[in-house]
Amino acid sequence: MPVGLGRLTAARSPAPGERPDPLDCLAAVPDPRRAKGRRHPLAFVLALAACAVLAGAKSLAAIAEWAADAPPAALAALGGPPREPSGPTAPAETTVRRVLQRVDGDALDAAIGTWLAARDPDSPPVAPSKPERPRRSLAVDGKTVRSTRRADGTQVHLLAAMTGAGLVTAQREVDRKTNKITVLRPLLAPLDLTDTVVTLDALHSQVAYARFLVEDKQAHYIAVIKANQPLLHQQQKKLPWRDVPLLRTRATAHSRDEIRRVKTCTATRGLAFPHAVQAVQIVRRRIVTTGKVALERVYAVTDLTADQADAPEIAHRVREHWGVENKIHHVRDTLWAEDASRVRTGTSPMAGLRNLALGALRLAGHISITAGSGTTRGTPPDLWPP
Repeated sequence: MPVGLGRLTAARSPAPGERPDPLDCLAAVPDPRRAKGRRHPLAFVLALAACAVLAGAKSLAAIAEWAADAPPAALAALGGPPREPSGPTAPAETTVRRVLQRVDGDALDAAIGTWLAARDPDSPPVAPSKPERPRRSLAVDGKTVRSTRRADGTQVHLLAAMTGAGLVTAQREVDRKTNKITVLRPLLAPLDLTDTVVTLDALHSQVAYARFLVEDKQAHYIAVIKANQPLLHQQQKKLPWRDVPLLRTRATAHSRDEIRRVKTCTATRGLAFPHAVQAVQIVRRRIVTTGKVALERVYAVTDLTADQADAPEIAHRVREHWGVENKIHHVRDTLWAEDASRVRTGTSPMAGLRNLALGALRLAGHISITAGSGTTRGTPPDLWPP
């Protein structure tokens, strides 16, 4: 089996059928082509594209070139139909381009998310031995793909949900007629969020979403509060923070020295936010190499009680949320030049394939995503066995 596909299947469950196969997940994506004239199954084309992106392909043309160079044994392992005596053949560039431009990006993201969620190391077992399931983390954040445009010239916005292990288990493209706020509910609705702590940025810290998470999904939340919630923001600023003990942490990375002071306070009179029982204050003091000091004060609320989550745990989960930018957006931009991509259509499927490549490399234990994909040498090392 080619290593490219092997990385996608390395975390398969030993029990057959216990967790979905990657090719089965891709086969669930609706085929946008007419049935007449199809030569290559959709799952085969998508699997080729996934392996090409895993090897560092940045464009539709690069994916087609990678597929054309793949040996027949690799094409057979990816589900290629044996139409020729020598084995299956790779689809033409026009086929690859047409499929990736027309495939339903949200359906592909859902299939990829299903496969990654089943292999999330933080997910609870099917039959937990303990009565209480562990609380997982899920960070919801958005990204604007800067250089891409739809057919009507509007920019492409994506909303994604990332686990603590750095796996994107859900992603949706924001329709041009709506905004990132309204996409959160359909993004999270298909997911099992029982006992999961969902961290929200200020944009998505909405009253309706707090009720949706706690009442409908049996989840927990940590929501950042800014001026878009003026009543609650002022209420938090007036709390007696000087009397609250603080947790102090320090980290040095990327030429910055950052000191964080975290305080949590149980609200006795109630907070102006559904199910909120704890208020959080985070003060970040950053010193860059130039000597410039930046001070930022952030407030948040959570439905977790002090017994369920103390200040260190809340600080850890909030910091994991800020890690979305480094673990997902920054890697996709630097490794695959996502922000510089000029793909006019089908951008959401390309982002989904990059999420699949990221997840496969992380599940395979690669610390360096660049080294794992093989792009440092221009060609994927050991992609096919000798």
